Amino acid sequence: MHHAFKVANTELNLELSRAHEGYRLHVGGQVIPFNLVGCAPRTGQQEVRNAHSTAVLTINGESTKAFIATQGDDVFIHLDGEAHHLHYEHPLERLAHQAHGGAEDAIQAPMPGSLVSVTVKSGDAVTKGQTLLVMESMKMETTIVSPRDGVVAAVHFDKGQTFDRDALLLTLESVS
Repeated sequence: MHHAFKVANTELNLELSRAHEGYRLHVGGQVIPFNLVGCAPRTGQQEVRNAHSTAVLTINGESTKAFIATQGDDVFIHLDGEAHHLHYEHPLERLAHQAHGGAEDAIQAPMPGSLVSVTVKSGDAVTKGQTLLVMESMKMETTIVSPRDGVVAAVHFDKGQTFDRDALLLTLESVS
C-alpha cells in the first residue's frame, strides 16, 4: 500500500507490505522489516493525564519504546530522545498540489452520507465560511462551508444522492 507523509516539510513516499512477523517498509529501493506493538494502557489517574500511547517499535530486529500521539492527520512520535512530527497527506490533496491547485480546492465528504441541500451552483462566487452544502450521515446533519474565497467550479452530487467518505463533493477555483 502506498503512503505519502510530510516530515519537516519534506515529502516522503513509501510502500508498506505485510511480513510474517510485522511489516516491511519499502523506501527508496530499501526494504526495512519493522513492527509496532502497543503496550498495555496505564490505569487510574495517570491514564487521564497521558494523552499519548506507548508502543514498542522494532526495526531490523532492534526494539525501542516509542510514544505516539495523533491529532487528525498529524502524528507526533517521541523516539530515542527525539521528537518527530509526521503529516499524512491524503492522495486527493497530493493530486491537487501536483495540479497546482490547493487542498482547499477539493471539498471532500468527511464521512459517508447523502446531500440534504446544495446552496451553490457552478459559477457562483463564494466567500470563506459560506455554506456550500448540507449533508446527512447517521441522522446527523453537517454543514460544509467554503474554506476560502473562490468560484464554484463544479458540484459533483445533487440533493438526495449518496456518497462515500472522501468523495469529491465540490470543486473550487480561484477568483479571476
